[in-house]
Amino acid sequence: MNFRAVHAIYAFEMARTGRTLLQSIVSPVVSTSLYFVVFGAAIGSRISEIEGVTYGAFIVPGLIMLMLLTQSVMNASFGIYFPRFTGTIYEILSAPVSPFEIILGYVGAAATKSVILGLVVLATSALLIPLQIAHPVWMIAFLILTAVSFSLFGLILGLWADGFEKLQVVPLFFETADVSVGLSLAMTVFFLAICMTTVWWIFKTGYRLKN
Repeated sequence: MNFRAVHAIYAFEMARTGRTLLQSIVSPVVSTSLYFVVFGAAIGSRISEIEGVTYGAFIVPGLIMLMLLTQSVMNASFGIYFPRFTGTIYEILSAPVSPFEIILGYVGAAATKSVILGLVVLATSALLIPLQIAHPVWMIAFLILTAVSFSLFGLILGLWADGFEKLQVVPLFFETADVSVGLSLAMTVFFLAICMTTVWWIFKTGYRLKN
């Protein structure tokens, strides 16, 4: 395992976030806070508590996951598409770096940024409404697994896209009924495995990277 290469890709992607802090961090948090203003204040004030849970607290997990899914896909897809667009991807492909190490660098950076955004949104929510986290371990597990899974999906999207406009395509919607936590976690891991295999094959064969 070439940890120097993984760290170099990871550090470069994280540094790009630092250079675009307003767009990468502040803008998503502000847009999410608007949901609390509209739904939490305007609608939530008219809805009574159900079993001690306010309407504002009820929508917090959904807003966090919405932020996590969107940012994971966008961070990873733009992170791999821009080197393809500028031609700098050939420097990585010609370097002594395995496909798995490239995936670790890009996905690790995209997932880290997405989890940070999710935690920032959670902290912002706690300032606006009273929150109580009943299962913090499950929360962290789902945050990490979801961020990694959709970062892998974002890499696939970034490799498939042949124009910036295709990066704006809403990649996926989940509409799930009442399912158990275990089943939801298993489906997330399964989705992660599929995306991981696909991205590894793309970097291994060079599909859509060398044209």
